[in-house]
Amino acid sequence: MWHLNISNLMNLNIILQSFIVLLVPILLMKGFGRINAWVHSFPAKRKKQSSITNTSSNVASSELTGQYVADMALIRAAIGKNADVKSREFMIQGFHYQAAVIYVEGLTDLKQLHMNILNPLMMEGVKQEEKERFLHSGHSLKVYLEEYLLLTTELLESRLIDELTENILVGHTALIVDGVKGAFLVQAPSGVSRTVEEPLSEALLRGPRIGFTEKLSENMGLLRIQGKNNSLFFSGHEIGERTKKKMVIAYMQDIVDPMLVTEVERRISRIHIDDVLESGYIEQLIEDDWMSPFQQVQNTERPDRVMSALLEGRVAILLEGTPFALILPVTFSMLLQSPEDYYERWIGGSSIRLLRFGAALLALLAPALYISFISFHPGLIPTKLALSIIKTRQGVPFPSIIEALIMEVALEILREAGIRLPKPIGPAMGIVGGLIIGDAAVRAGIVSPFLVIIVAVTAISSFTIPMYSAGITLRFLRFLAMISAALFGLYGVIMFFLLLCSHLVRLKSFGVPYATPLIPYKLSDWKDFFVRAPLQLMKQRPTIFKNKDKDRA
Repeated sequence: MWHLNISNLMNLNIILQSFIVLLVPILLMKGFGRINAWVHSFPAKRKKQSSITNTSSNVASSELTGQYVADMALIRAAIGKNADVKSREFMIQGFHYQAAVIYVEGLTDLKQLHMNILNPLMMEGVKQEEKERFLHSGHSLKVYLEEYLLLTTELLESRLIDELTENILVGHTALIVDGVKGAFLVQAPSGVSRTVEEPLSEALLRGPRIGFTEKLSENMGLLRIQGKNNSLFFSGHEIGERTKKKMVIAYMQDIVDPMLVTEVERRISRIHIDDVLESGYIEQLIEDDWMSPFQQVQNTERPDRVMSALLEGRVAILLEGTPFALILPVTFSMLLQSPEDYYERWIGGSSIRLLRFGAALLALLAPALYISFISFHPGLIPTKLALSIIKTRQGVPFPSIIEALIMEVALEILREAGIRLPKPIGPAMGIVGGLIIGDAAVRAGIVSPFLVIIVAVTAISSFTIPMYSAGITLRFLRFLAMISAALFGLYGVIMFFLLLCSHLVRLKSFGVPYATPLIPYKLSDWKDFFVRAPLQLMKQRPTIFKNKDKDRA
């Protein structure tokens, strides 16, 4: 009877553990859903307040009067004592009108300013016969400047002081002329830019050696030179409340689903933030579920990856000041794919992709499985291997979860230090530091040699993931899997994996199920899932994107 009661208590304990494992995630999901809905209720109110602020600002803004002295005083008062803002006053040759150019040093090409603006106005001027013909024609000085003297491809006008100073401070050159109500805005950009280089975060053995830069116009040009395509369209936008930045949405007009473009523009219009320093801000503000550990927007430095995504019917976002473009929507399988899978023959590309999926699984579950087998289920280990592990663990003072956490945390610290250190010593620091710490920990009896092997295999497997952001997610989830294994053993690992799968099934990226083509089941899209089918068989675009043109040319 005593053994029966003990058995009943053990069964009751297992039932209680199961109930806790199932109930806690459900409560957490419901709580996260309410928080998510509460956070997303704010943009409309903020947008309304922002529109009221902008309206009052426009009403209070002063206008240029056409009187040179008064206009220059207004501009100087609006700009303030900015040391990098320079001005040059002069007389227009032939008409003897007083004028001035205002520009920001470092953002303006002084050679272009001299050749295209100052030289025509001050040196070449107007011939006498042209002046008489102009005076008798009835045209204004403003028209003559626009059509004859200002040698520039882009010429804008502004009458509001706030708008004028804003454009000056972002790199435009302003031309103020006595008698002309308003100011000319001329582009003579200099700006700091770097040459096109190979992407550091997505290195390939075979493929293009070019990556995006921080200049938006160059990035759009890199997409244009991928090939002649009349369907490639860039929709221009400005983002940021205090600091305006240019941004474009790129897509193929005759391929993409118009509803997808509309949804992207709607979410971007709801962004109200002082400044967007990097495309990561946009990524976090437009994703479906900000509580999910998985990224729902893909980032890349490679123009070829962006063009491939556009041809599949996806949308890209490019932002001024960053080399990272955003691609959406995205599924989990896309994060484990590399452009090199398509540049190699299908057999080699498929083999490497399968290896990558297996490595991702090892990077997620290897330490958790070690903890569960050692602490809860040693009987599942083969006898000879179990004896070898027991022998190596003699003298280790910590349980398996503690020694695993020690090694994993040390590995993450070394990995982060290797990234932040200067390039010449960063990789060497990571390798040498790992070897020294691992060997010292084994000699000191803190960890077992078998665990060092598990941690090393886990680290190497995580490096096979092409997307750095996806690797961060698996590294974070690895610790949750280890805690589940320490609490409930192999049963906890299985429940953690099932919970993770259920979250992936529920997650969406711009209306596209994150687990597709696995769930919902899309047989036609399996040609580019675990394996990459021969190009001769990939005649259709992914059906999950609801493209207007479903067939590849």
